[in-house]
Amino acid sequence: MLDSAQTTDVQAETLLEVNNIEVIYNHVILVLKGVSLRVPKGGITALLGGNGAGKTTTLKAVSNLLHSERGEVTKGSIKYRGDAIHEADPADLVKRGVIQVMEGRHCFEHLTVEENLLTGYYTRTGGKAEMMRDLDLVYTYFPRLKERRKSQAGYTSGGEQQMVAIGRALMSKPETILLDEPSMGLAPQLVEEIFEIVKNLNEREGVTFLLAEQNTNVALRFAHYGYILESGRIVMDGPAKELRENPDVKEFYLGVSDDGRKSFRDVRSYRRRKRWLS
Repeated sequence: MLDSAQTTDVQAETLLEVNNIEVIYNHVILVLKGVSLRVPKGGITALLGGNGAGKTTTLKAVSNLLHSERGEVTKGSIKYRGDAIHEADPADLVKRGVIQVMEGRHCFEHLTVEENLLTGYYTRTGGKAEMMRDLDLVYTYFPRLKERRKSQAGYTSGGEQQMVAIGRALMSKPETILLDEPSMGLAPQLVEEIFEIVKNLNEREGVTFLLAEQNTNVALRFAHYGYILESGRIVMDGPAKELRENPDVKEFYLGVSDDGRKSFRDVRSYRRRKRWLS
């Protein structure tokens, strides 16, 4: 993992910038309320928070997939490499290298693992030799997929399907991957394996990540910078190391208390005194 000096260098160039956006569903339900964040080139940025905090909505706002769910960005702006993208065609964003890996490990269940991976190449213009080189690269990072390459994807495990989803994104030659809840439903050992692969892709292939994750403990060990969402608002952000040591984050997201509070009443009382709600 990068040290603090390297992290500073990584944050020098901003790839993705979200400025004060609001998102409304069905013309009435306000989900995001003035969310702002930046994703530096070559970094791993974590978007943290509980279920319903607005993490997935933020990613879909970036990839412009809200319209399929009757959602829209009503205020603010989203820029990628300085260009406004909040009204861009999702397919054009894929061609620009912005790829979203959806929550829930979406695969084409009736296709084999390898056929699923090859669907990620459809936006590319290279020939078969280039495609096979990229497929070999995916198998380098996911050797289990090579073993299961002829298996029908719908009959593979949850961890293998998550690997398929990330591997398919790699076949699109991404510059930035928007990774939604990669740990959901996976055993702890598989979660570690997936995050190690994310780390290696970041460090060796230069892939930038914006990942939405409920598992704050794991995410902050692998990310360089983090944003915490609550009820559609960014309530705290900072370098991952600083967030890991923050008393409020330790109390409410990592399950660690510095002063030994045990009772639910004490925790509930302290929750009302969280600095970001005062």
